[in-house]
Parts: sequence; structure tokens; C-alpha cells
Amino acid sequence: MIPSRLGALAAAFVAVSAPALAHVSFENGQANPNSTYKAILRIPHGCAGKPTQKVRVRIPEGIVAVKPMPKAGWKLETAKGAYVKAYQVNGEAVSEGVTDIVWTGSLDDAYYDEFVFQARFTDAYQPGATVYFPVVQECDGVAEEWTQVPAAGEDPHSLKSPAPGIRVAGAVAAAQPVKAGPLTLAQPWSRATPGGAKVGGGYVSITNAGPTPDRLVGGSFPFAAKVEVHEMRMEGDVMRMKPVEGGLEIGPGATVELKPGGYHLMFMDLKEPLKEGETIKGTLVFEKAGSVAVEYAVRGMGGAASSEHKH
Repeated sequence: MIPSRLGALAAAFVAVSAPALAHVSFENGQANPNSTYKAILRIPHGCAGKPTQKVRVRIPEGIVAVKPMPKAGWKLETAKGAYVKAYQVNGEAVSEGVTDIVWTGSLDDAYYDEFVFQARFTDAYQPGATVYFPVVQECDGVAEEWTQVPAAGEDPHSLKSPAPGIRVAGAVAAAQPVKAGPLTLAQPWSRATPGGAKVGGGYVSITNAGPTPDRLVGGSFPFAAKVEVHEMRMEGDVMRMKPVEGGLEIGPGATVELKPGGYHLMFMDLKEPLKEGETIKGTLVFEKAGSVAVEYAVRGMGGAASSEHKH
């Protein structure tokens, strides 16, 4: 059984690590510019306790080449129409396509489910822009309309029924690896945290080219009172988190990746939120290599490491 403090921290960390599930949201809230994106839309509950019977998604102008994924037990329909203008996709002009997707079936209020479609973001949206996809859940005589779009400068979290959004990422240059003796540390990063969050996460890939093991035992972070090495894992259907006693071993010839949902750094008692786009200097402390200076790139709440370092 996890001590109560760790249980609370685990719950807080899950809240920081993933979008809140009270609203309809996308699993990955970030897409690359001028690229194809796999949208995984999460429906977290029904309407006033009633089962969801229809999920309607409106496709914004400038999002093209939309292909929804059929879902077992659900009827899939699409509506098509002309775009306001033609868009270039792989050298060809595209002037019409899917404008609405409708899945019809039944999802009990006690469960959540995911609805998937593929789409291409065109140059209508520049890096830094957020694209909102209005979604309507229809139940038995009741509906949840996730259609509110924030005004310029307005916090989308302040809206009662926000439309789920996807942010267009900018091109991120891969940070140069940091070397400390036989150790190589590749691309330390973190996620932005909401205001008032007391914990944050740090991630990095560590390779040991030496003949003997080393251990990651901690570190320092300017916004945190303490940095700990933690492990997060599913035990049955419960997410549990605990400190890694004695540090995390980096074996000879091995690469260990600290990433969401597994081993990670825990920034404890944050003094201020981590903001997307920031670069924050800190240290990692190893049993043999000692203290190593690193810089964490802070990505969006739904972000992940750059593609060069995904596994």
C-alpha cells in the first residue's frame, strides 16, 4: 500500500502529466505544422448520467484529408463539402473533403472511450496556433456541447464546455547531448504545469558507454525544493508511484529512458509553474559521475519528446 503522501503525489502527478478527463479532449494536444496527425478523441462520460449515443466532430477549415477510423459496434458516417479555398497536399490541390464525422452507438456513463481519425494540418495554421474541433455528445434527449472557443487571451480552462484543441508546434531544434565521463544525457525535457501545481516531471535518456554501472540518485531544479527519482507503474487497474530506493542504475552499455508513465524525475514542492517554451537549468546527480549540468526544455502539457528521441 502506498503511504498517503505518495498517493496524493501520484494523483497530482497524473493530473499534471495528462489532460484533465472531465472535458472531452485529445490524447495528444500537439501536432506538427503541415503534417498528418492521428487524432484520438477521448469521451470521458455521458450526459447527465445518460449513455452517449452519438459523437459528432466538426472539422475546422484548413484541416484536410480527414479519414475517420471505423469503431466496432458503432455506425460511422461523414459529411463532405467544399473548402473555402484549395489547399496543397503532396503537390495536389484539394478543394473539398470531410467536414463532419458522426459515430452512432452506445457508451455507458460509467465508461470512457476513444474515437480516432486522421487529418492533415495545412499552412492555414502557423506554429503556435491552436485549432479547436467542436464536439457534440448526444444522449437520450440530452446533449453535451463541447463547442466553446476561447477569445484572444482567454484561458480555455475557464470555459464551462471548451472545444478540444490541438496546438501546432514549432520546429524544435534537438539539444546537443551532454557528456559526463562514460555517460551521455540526451534531451532533458519537462511538461508545462498548471498554476498551483506542486509537482512536475523531468525526463531524459541516459546512455552508459562505460564498463561499470552508475546510478542516478537525484538532482537540483531551481523551482523545486527537492528532486527525486520515481517509478510509475500500473498494478492491476491502479496507477502507483514510488521513489526508486538507492537510485536508478544505468548498467554498462545500457540506455535508460526516463519518460512519462515509467521512470521519471519528480520536481517536489514547485515554487512556480513551468511554462511552455522555457528552458530551465538544473543538475542531475550520479553516484560516480557526480553532478552534471542540464537544461530542461519545457513543452506543452500534451507534448512529448522530439521525434528524434521517441522510442
